[in-house]
Amino acid sequence: MAYNPEKHHRRSIRLKNYDYSQEGIYFITMCVRDRKHLLGKVENGKMKLNTFGKIATEEWLKSSEIRDNISLGEYVIMPNHIHGIIQINFSKGENNHTGEFKSPSQTIGAIIRGFKGAATKRIKIAIQNYSSGELQFAPPLPSAPAELIRSIDLTKSIWQRDYYDIIIRDRRAYHNISNYIINNPVNWKEDKFHSH
Repeated sequence: MAYNPEKHHRRSIRLKNYDYSQEGIYFITMCVRDRKHLLGKVENGKMKLNTFGKIATEEWLKSSEIRDNISLGEYVIMPNHIHGIIQINFSKGENNHTGEFKSPSQTIGAIIRGFKGAATKRIKIAIQNYSSGELQFAPPLPSAPAELIRSIDLTKSIWQRDYYDIIIRDRRAYHNISNYIINNPVNWKEDKFHSH
């Protein structure tokens, strides 16, 4: 099918003309494709991660291990989304020469793409191993019923295409967002991302 700007136009939700590679603190939200409860479940106000949620946690934490210019703040893995704070401590790869290519590899978008790609790859491997019976003697994937596992399209990312971001500009906002993240499991039933 040919490109049709009327049909295929995607409006960016990023802040126009903002440099997402510069020093700053960002509140990020990423959703699972179709908002499926793929990462675990909330019980009694606490998040119970399944195998996929544990993979997502490991890959989230690796983000700061593989990038020396970022640190992670509060985060929470929820059944169908992730909230987290990323701080870019210093900008990398700056160049002041007009016309030179500037790599996007140090932007918030690149960090999110790297996380999503790594988590998707590992979760798909876990699904394939589970589906092929290679894990038949391993413990079952908690909170991940077989029908949910079968519903995952292994040709696509497990994540929704985009992500939400808020630039955190002061201590008060950081404090409020941190509390929101920490209390997300307790407030799950009222959460806008909660779906059945």
